[in-house]
Amino acid sequence: MSAQPKSSYALSMIILGALYFVLGFVTWVNGTLIPYFKIACELQTDLQSFLVATSFFIAYAAMAIPSSFVLKATGYKKGMAAGLMVMALGAILFVPAAQSRNFSMFLTALFILGTGSALLQTAQNPYVSIIGPIESAGSRISMMGICNKVAGILAGLIFGAIALKNTDTLVESLKTMDAATKVETLNELASRVILPYAMIAGVLVLLAVAILFSNLPDIQDDGGDAGPETKLSTTKTSVFQFPHVLLGMAAIFLYVGVEVMAGDTIISYGISLGISIADARFFTQYTLSFMLLGYVVGIFAIPKYISQSAALKWCAILGVIFTVLAVTTSGYVSVFFIASLGLANSLMWPAIFPLGIDGLGKFTKIGSALLVMGIAGGAILPLVYGWLSLHSSSQLAYVMMIPCYLYILYFALKGHRAGKTA
Repeated sequence: MSAQPKSSYALSMIILGALYFVLGFVTWVNGTLIPYFKIACELQTDLQSFLVATSFFIAYAAMAIPSSFVLKATGYKKGMAAGLMVMALGAILFVPAAQSRNFSMFLTALFILGTGSALLQTAQNPYVSIIGPIESAGSRISMMGICNKVAGILAGLIFGAIALKNTDTLVESLKTMDAATKVETLNELASRVILPYAMIAGVLVLLAVAILFSNLPDIQDDGGDAGPETKLSTTKTSVFQFPHVLLGMAAIFLYVGVEVMAGDTIISYGISLGISIADARFFTQYTLSFMLLGYVVGIFAIPKYISQSAALKWCAILGVIFTVLAVTTSGYVSVFFIASLGLANSLMWPAIFPLGIDGLGKFTKIGSALLVMGIAGGAILPLVYGWLSLHSSSQLAYVMMIPCYLYILYFALKGHRAGKTA
């Protein structure tokens, strides 16, 4: 993409910020939905409730590659609008799912939301990376991350107040209700999400229309503007000939997995420690607040004071330290260190993604799709955590995060340079 005038560049960043906000709102509400569905749909274990994250994030593995072909046909701008419309379809499906209190339909709706999100992410992430100099991509993605995490904090507060209001008392009263009253009460609980998701669907449609009629420029990733490293693409015939892309895909898989665990399992973890739902429902917001702090640091520090790879290295080291502290302490202190993982995770996406697509040139779209497929880690790792927690404890199960952070440390130190120095 040729250089944009400052006014056009600023408008593009504002539009992209709005997209990241919407995506963050839809994504991070899952942390509240997990305990909510466990009550409303009468699920027996936390492992079942973690299917909420699985249904949403597994769509990235299934749809990321098809999304790259959609973008090839439509371009980034129309592709982002299409992603928003698909997300709107998933949001409106929450209405009949709530009316029937059908957990399988809820999961289907979440998968459709994830499908639209995969298309949106496949377009907007390389857009932010390519729209300016690659060396400052981490700073731009940090700005987008702030929009994403602020939306997540608001989503948890709003949905927590709506969906989990008075649930401590409700859970106790359910134990003594007769069958008919119990069904009526649970139906009322399920209906709490109808209006919010209907409104979300409407906002998504309006935003899609706004994107189509905006002056947001389209981009062509022919490699001419991606810096010296794009010379690599002239000797390659396939994206699979770039080792750093495949290593980056694995890094994103593990990073998103631990990020979702820190944000989406922390409420259930707090409840397992005997903390009330009324208090635990805010824990995801603590995780996101730590992530927000990290993004602010990223904006000012990358690349002026610290490189993207160095930021990733120190974040991975913090991840190991906080995980060890979380499993060796107890109560609210342990919860605090799980929430602190938000700080460790904050600069990982802003670093891994631009490092992963650096130098791809004409392979940027398919490379982006591969990296977006790695988001499926958010579907798999929480289930692994749920299984481990059933066979050990909800606290000890967090040990699985340590090797994840160690691999990310490897990618920061060596993996991102693989194949570039031959």
